[in-house]
Amino acid sequence: MLDSLTPSGRYRYSRWDGTQHISPFDAEELMQNLADDLLADGDVRNALQRMLQRGFQRNTGGHTMGLQQLLERLRSRRQQQLDRYDLGGMLDQIKEKLEDVIRTEREGIERRLDTAREGSPESETGSESRVPSSESNPASAPNSEPGTPNPELVKMLEEIAAKKQRFLDELPEDPGGAIKALSDYDFMDPEAREKFQELLAMLQQQMMQSYFQGLQQGMQAMTPQDMGSMRQMLQELNQMLRDRAEGREPDFEQFMQRWGQSFPQGIESLDDLIEHVQSRIGQMQSLLQSMTPEQRRELQEMAEQLMDQAGMSDDLAELAGLLDQLSPTSRSQRQYPFRGDEPVSLTEAMQLMEQLQEIDSLERQLQQARDMNNLSDIDVEKMRELLGEEAAQSLEELQRLQKILEDAGYIARRGNELELTARGMRRIGEKALHDIFQHLKRDSFGKHPMNYRGPGGERIDESKIYEFGDPFALDMQRTLMNSVVREGHGTPIRLIPDDFEVYRHELVTQSSTVIVLDMSRSMFLRGCIVAAKKVAIALNSLITGLYPRDNLYIIAFSYYARQIETQDLPHLSWSEWGYGTNMQHAFMVSRQLLGRHKTGTKQVILVTDGEPTAYFEPGSATPEFDYPPTYRTFQETLREVRRCTRENITINTFMMERGRYLTDFVDQMTKINRGRAFYATPDRLGEYVLVDYVDNKRKTIR
Repeated sequence: MLDSLTPSGRYRYSRWDGTQHISPFDAEELMQNLADDLLADGDVRNALQRMLQRGFQRNTGGHTMGLQQLLERLRSRRQQQLDRYDLGGMLDQIKEKLEDVIRTEREGIERRLDTAREGSPESETGSESRVPSSESNPASAPNSEPGTPNPELVKMLEEIAAKKQRFLDELPEDPGGAIKALSDYDFMDPEAREKFQELLAMLQQQMMQSYFQGLQQGMQAMTPQDMGSMRQMLQELNQMLRDRAEGREPDFEQFMQRWGQSFPQGIESLDDLIEHVQSRIGQMQSLLQSMTPEQRRELQEMAEQLMDQAGMSDDLAELAGLLDQLSPTSRSQRQYPFRGDEPVSLTEAMQLMEQLQEIDSLERQLQQARDMNNLSDIDVEKMRELLGEEAAQSLEELQRLQKILEDAGYIARRGNELELTARGMRRIGEKALHDIFQHLKRDSFGKHPMNYRGPGGERIDESKIYEFGDPFALDMQRTLMNSVVREGHGTPIRLIPDDFEVYRHELVTQSSTVIVLDMSRSMFLRGCIVAAKKVAIALNSLITGLYPRDNLYIIAFSYYARQIETQDLPHLSWSEWGYGTNMQHAFMVSRQLLGRHKTGTKQVILVTDGEPTAYFEPGSATPEFDYPPTYRTFQETLREVRRCTRENITINTFMMERGRYLTDFVDQMTKINRGRAFYATPDRLGEYVLVDYVDNKRKTIR
């Protein structure tokens, strides 16, 4: 497979081993997408930056997303999450579980009373509730016959039940207050007690997971032994942070050997661990900030109660203080405006906060990618995780743009700048030529028949009877067939002079052309300049490739005119030219350049959007400028047109606008010069120019 392109332009191949990357696009395709942008201002870095922002269409029909589209998708993903979920539902779920505990306890109390009133033994109820000695132990109560109610026991249970019902009636409405009260409550129903303990353990686990991601991933709830281990881990973590704060070297490796299962993969140092825990605390703070004040208060009170019961309140407070001391500004605390209705648990809410903060981080990376230098800072794997394979592939392709173009020799680095190479300039010319003739083929424009043929040019498939002076490019098949038709079949074949046929040739004349580009301000404001640049570059490619003996010059003008090189075209901007349309000076310079050539066709191709507004007075070194144009401006410009006409220079004009002054002037100019005038829009300009050029290349002579 193709492995690389050497600086000399040769390709290097290597055996496929499964590790090579097959790019979905190549340098030629990238240059096709960059061509118009490079013509706009000639700045390679700016053109690449614009491509990075908007992406590009591939020849295969696919599309590489730009940074702007990736940003839009990322923001859309965040908005989908905000429109879907309701953080208040997290507390509602906890309240529902608490209500289930209370309802189960109330039902259990009623069952105990019913059992006592029916005279059934307590053992049959399956209750293990603790009651006062005479109430919990029937043996200590007054004797009664089995199956008959014990009035004293019933009365005692009714008093206890009424007291507990009042306690349940007076429970605080917020989850934290209810949990605190129920933690000291003596349940009568064993099922209610078990449900409460399960809820407590689940909430403690979720609260610990809010600090330590990855903690007890396979467990539904934490046992007292688990909580004891977590307290030990938290104390050792605080000791390690104290060592760091006091200048001692913590034993990070030993800590991770003992507690590494409580943290996600990828933590290789204490700094990584600090960043991770800071991130988790930041996510919890974002969660709190995204809730209503009432929801925030309830969650904070519940968290304090849960951690206090687990014996970790002081350790967690110390952890927060040490983290602030070691890394005081690293927490992200953005508030997110949730507006959905799907509830989430505390664990799910923390996962949601983590994802939203990852989206925020990736968004910042995309926004900071101003050029190719920091594009590699964008996390491709995080892009793949959040937006999928298509987005990740687009990002990888954007990151390779500059290298692909440099390896192909289309752009080169000069210090801190990127420059278009000669190879890149030729590729732009080929692209311009292809764009223009692609329209011609579709529209059938410019298919002018050639009625005459002559010697001295390119051979064509037509043949003719040989005449004295013709190049002896013998058409052997036609020559032999002429003999067979004349004498019949058989051998040997006898030839006479009239049998000989030779191939015809098209006579291609040498031509010298000057493209004169209007660089006045209006050409840029009306969007005409890119089309004009494209035409000039396309003509250069056409002449270099098909007519290497031809001569092409490019003149740019506004207040004055000067000759430029083809490679300078992309860099032309209005700021270096100023105001004015000095056609007189442009024709003068063109006439001087074409005067170097004594034979062949000589022509000027003028591309402009306005009439002349500046000229030189005889003997003056400073142009005169008038707008609207004066009669004197027209007369001095037409005087230069007459000089061109006397030297057999044809002026063909391509007008980008149909203003009255411009139309009147061009009419006078074409009457004097016998050239042609066309009106063209920027998107069709190239077709007229190139067809006119090619049509005048081939003389129809016999």
